[in-house]
Amino acid sequence: MSHPNVDQGEVSKFDALARKWWDKESEFKPLHEINPLRVGYITDRVDLSGKRALDVGCGGGILTEALASAGARVTGIDMAERPLGVAKLHAFESGLENAIDYVQTTIEDYASGHEGEFDVVTCLEMLEHVPDPNSVIAACKRLLKPDGHLFLSTINRNPKSYLFAVIGAEYVLGLLPRGTHDYTKFIKPSELARDLRENGFNLRDVTGMTYNPVTRVYRLARDTDVNYLVHATPAG
Repeated sequence: MSHPNVDQGEVSKFDALARKWWDKESEFKPLHEINPLRVGYITDRVDLSGKRALDVGCGGGILTEALASAGARVTGIDMAERPLGVAKLHAFESGLENAIDYVQTTIEDYASGHEGEFDVVTCLEMLEHVPDPNSVIAACKRLLKPDGHLFLSTINRNPKSYLFAVIGAEYVLGLLPRGTHDYTKFIKPSELARDLRENGFNLRDVTGMTYNPVTRVYRLARDTDVNYLVHATPAG
């Protein structure tokens, strides 16, 4: 089956790194370090107990497992086969295999048979890796219940974000493998807000996520110049 909204180069890139996904000192160290902030942002806005959640672009399952540990019944979807294999094994080792389902699919294909099933949809650090982010947001809308919650995170597009997220993170500090990000795919908050409006969402919140290279600490902040999180809900 052809998947027009999949960048096969991006899929291959994360396939190759799959075995390192749960190594907290590997290329995925930043994901492990920001995960408590991401989960806290979500749980501050919705009680996950007993909720059905969909984690889009779940990779090796770092966020997926955290959502399950917070009480949700979670489905994680991704197009990269090896990270999903790692995710399934780690869920079993963590005793969460009964709380999580992993499916290799695109969100567009998955939305066709699961419309209106989810209380929460998360799509974090994924929109900047697909050709058409608007298509992903449209599928998120189809999957959510009318009173559901959508959580997104991505990277702003400006000279500062290029300096920090590409030059700094990939080439100077070595926080991420070189080539992880394509600056041209970064998304301005105004562009993301437009796509949300076009797809019938109300934008509830935009919060930045910053990194201090001296203290090596991530925190949520008003500064959305580089990384930022978004909370949206279906419009009435």
